Amino acid sequence: MALIAVINLRGVRESGTIFSGPTYLFIGTVLAMVILGVLRTWGAPPVPPRLPPETPALFQPLTLFLVLRAFASGSAAMTGVEAISNGVMAFRSPESRNAGLTLIWMAGILGTLFLGITYLSQHLGIVPLEHETVVSQLARTIFGGGFAYYLTQAATAMILILAANTSFADFPRLSSILARDRFLPRQLANLGDRLVFANGIILLALLSGLLIYMFNASTHSLIPLYAVGVFISFTLSQSGMVRKWWRERGRGWTHSIVFNLLGAVATAVVLVVVVLAKFRQGAWIVALLIPAIVLFMRGIWLHYRDVARQLTLEGVRLPAAMLHHKVVVPVAGINRGVIPALRYAKSLSQDVTAVMVDIDPRETAEVGTKWERWGMGVPLKVLESSYRSVLRPFLQYLDDLEWEVGFDQQLTVVLPEFVPSRWWHFLLHNQNAFMMKAALYFRRRHGTRVTVVADVPYYLAEERAEEPHRLWVAGPTPIDRGLSVLVAFLILSVAGLIVAVVLHVPVLEEVFGLATLAVLALLLGLFFLRTLYI
Repeated sequence: MALIAVINLRGVRESGTIFSGPTYLFIGTVLAMVILGVLRTWGAPPVPPRLPPETPALFQPLTLFLVLRAFASGSAAMTGVEAISNGVMAFRSPESRNAGLTLIWMAGILGTLFLGITYLSQHLGIVPLEHETVVSQLARTIFGGGFAYYLTQAATAMILILAANTSFADFPRLSSILARDRFLPRQLANLGDRLVFANGIILLALLSGLLIYMFNASTHSLIPLYAVGVFISFTLSQSGMVRKWWRERGRGWTHSIVFNLLGAVATAVVLVVVVLAKFRQGAWIVALLIPAIVLFMRGIWLHYRDVARQLTLEGVRLPAAMLHHKVVVPVAGINRGVIPALRYAKSLSQDVTAVMVDIDPRETAEVGTKWERWGMGVPLKVLESSYRSVLRPFLQYLDDLEWEVGFDQQLTVVLPEFVPSRWWHFLLHNQNAFMMKAALYFRRRHGTRVTVVADVPYYLAEERAEEPHRLWVAGPTPIDRGLSVLVAFLILSVAGLIVAVVLHVPVLEEVFGLATLAVLALLLGLFFLRTLYI
């Protein structure tokens, strides 16, 4: 699944070229098997079915429900023809004519192979077996056990693997159309640098992997899910065409509406049969999931409609200019990372206030002493915190400040933040600035006031190595060489211990266990000696 996704992310032309080889190989080998099998069996009497010994116990009466189940299983062969209708826009001009020709060729190839395999199975007495497929039995009977048989098996395996590419070719394009109509997130409508809908491909790969995991990769459980969804789309598309011809009533509409009406009725019948016959095998999941997805998509559409309604410029008057600008700088201390933020804040307004939450009175007093020299004339306001919380007192201070300054003033929060040189260094520091940005971003404002949040980063330089110790000036010492050798022996002894445990060899477990303990003891001893020279 991941490989197919990566190939599709390479682009439409590249994926089509890669997948065309196995497709042509499968068509060629199976078509040759059908032709050779028909030539050999033409005019010969049918062979009685070769039933395994346990088969008589599996016989059951030929009921209407059994016929419907067989009809539903056979109808699954039609799944996949929707790929061409969904991808008309991907064909060369004229798109509709080329798509129609491709659909005719596909229907002809599908009908020929399907009918040929059915005829040969009936004539040669082939029955489905648990341990071998019908195609494998036909190929072994017609070709024998030579190269042609294994080539057919390999081609069948590749085409079954690549059959998933149908969804990867259609779902991203279909989801982009729904996204443009605001029924799915807008990210699915974005084209990647390879001119493919990369977000749709990645989403489909994740969902497909989840389904495979949930159903243990059982095709008997997955096919009903796929068949129900496909025939729903068939029925809806044919019904939509009937409505189109009925409303437009253009030239030749009567013939077109009859064909589409017949198609809608036929696919609706198959849909009902599939749902009823495969209900216990998993069709009930799709029967419940599709209405839920429809409601989910409607919720997305309502959200986008509400966003558009609130962002429209219709009926909006330009607001008056801000007469005053109030700037607040939250600080946890005074250092090089705070000074650029104070400088930037003073460039915005002369009304600047630095705010510090008192967590440690001793540290607060120390900051107050340094602030007289490094505060750049900005007043420092200290907030009390009963529960040693930083966010709650600061947000409460902003709420009170918004009522004090009036709604004709702009309120800006300037956040000083230092950026470590390594990404993993972030884990070693408090993320107060990040949490404060998140709290201010999702904080509801009073009325129509918007609190602007500006981040002033201070980038730390790469860490410099300390002055080399005299022990390292002349190069590695014998102790260092010994440490290197012992580390290598430790790795080998641990690897040997793991192998001995896996193979259940008690003697080797004791030998490698003792060797590991001895090497660890020597390593600790050498490390202690090394510390004496540092």
